[in-house]
Amino acid sequence: MERLSVHPGVSWRPNSSRRVLTTAVAALIVAGVLTGLSSGSRASAAGRPKASGTVDVLYAGSLLDLMQQQIGPAFHKATGYTVSGFSNGSGALATEIKGGTQVGDVFISASPTADASLQGSANGDWVSSFEEFGSSPLVLGYNSSSKYAKDLLTKPWFNVVDLPNFLLGRTDPATDPKGVLAVDALTGVALSYDVPRLNALATSSSNVFPETALVGEIQAGQLDAGFFYAVEAVAAHLKTVPLTETMLAAQYTVAILNRAPHAAAAKAFVKFLLSSAGQKILKKNGVVPVIPPIVSSASSGSTTVAPTTTST
Repeated sequence: MERLSVHPGVSWRPNSSRRVLTTAVAALIVAGVLTGLSSGSRASAAGRPKASGTVDVLYAGSLLDLMQQQIGPAFHKATGYTVSGFSNGSGALATEIKGGTQVGDVFISASPTADASLQGSANGDWVSSFEEFGSSPLVLGYNSSSKYAKDLLTKPWFNVVDLPNFLLGRTDPATDPKGVLAVDALTGVALSYDVPRLNALATSSSNVFPETALVGEIQAGQLDAGFFYAVEAVAAHLKTVPLTETMLAAQYTVAILNRAPHAAAAKAFVKFLLSSAGQKILKKNGVVPVIPPIVSSASSGSTTVAPTTTST
């Protein structure tokens, strides 16, 4: 029989009654049982099996680094699911979804218009509803080694980008909402600040680059500056100039695509993205969370505010 040792916190006197010892031992046994139950509960929670499998996320190219480096790994750690992602301009992605060249579970766009283009029977009924979960302002990102870097810090940006030999990049408005906003920024400032030469920059095709390539063009010094969302600039460590005259911004939305091959994983991903953990990642990286998210439904044509999601 295993010998029972008296706990150091229990004193033993030869003249004490058997009841005192019995009570002390019983207390120790109860404490041990409770400790064991508590430890077992913690071990059970820690060892609880996580999900496995993949969620296919089609997302705006401006979120490339954020998805690959932070949201994807954090989601995997929290749930066990793995993100398999594909990025492109939001408009291009919508076209690819409708055309069947891209199959996914979740669609993340930088503009509600891309989601709207996937709603209704005429568009394949790919999206029934979507949630606007964040915004990120349009900024001018520039190469800190550019000979125009000092000018961008000391003069209005719209006077600098029009200087001779200044190389300005933007994305295609036909496939990317950011390209639309860049054109709006140039034409709007041209009118408001009487800089008509900016209209030429807004219509030229020589300064148009794929969304996923524009950051590299700036970093390599092939361009002096380009139009980005703040979330891209933060991820790429680009210096930026705010476009305070325009107040233009991305409106990030998320939708679970109808007929999603991995529905359970898709729901888990959206839940994580809108959770407090997801919102913390977004806020840290230049996306201002919309709390609670704004839900738009195709069936009713209505817009509602979703309950705040706090769990991970």
